[in-house]
Amino acid sequence: MQSKAASPIEWRWKAFDDLTSVEVYDMLAARAAVFVIEQNCLYGDVDGLDTEAWHLLAYGQQARDKRAPLAGYLRVLLPDGEDADIRIGRVLTTVDFRGQGLGRAMLEQVLAHIHAQWPATPIRLHAQAHLQAFYGAFGFEPVSDVHEEDGIPHVWMRSA
Repeated sequence: MQSKAASPIEWRWKAFDDLTSVEVYDMLAARAAVFVIEQNCLYGDVDGLDTEAWHLLAYGQQARDKRAPLAGYLRVLLPDGEDADIRIGRVLTTVDFRGQGLGRAMLEQVLAHIHAQWPATPIRLHAQAHLQAFYGAFGFEPVSDVHEEDGIPHVWMRSA
């Protein structure tokens, strides 16, 4: 299953300590724009987990006299003492890059990284319920009932 976004994408897979200040700013600004403003969810996005996470940043093509815009983002939390699964979260595509297959390309990128670096480790994500078929195409299956979080129906999904 190969997808191509319409414009060239630069993929950056980094641990938090390797992110530049601009990348941290871009990821937090995008998360606020999508989750807080667009989806009207008032929640504590800066939750203390970013410093232990891996981050996939997808940058679009640099425009003349402007730096490249963040097109998509997600983070990956590794297993810890409380959770044996790898967890994918904060998945987003910025408004100017929607409808180009970027979400599918991001999932392909992150799953390739996870399977290469942490083989045979189950992966879980907390999906908006309307995206079950999207994540299902990547082998994720629901492991919870649909429930509401911040006014949006969600479901936990897992891939072994």
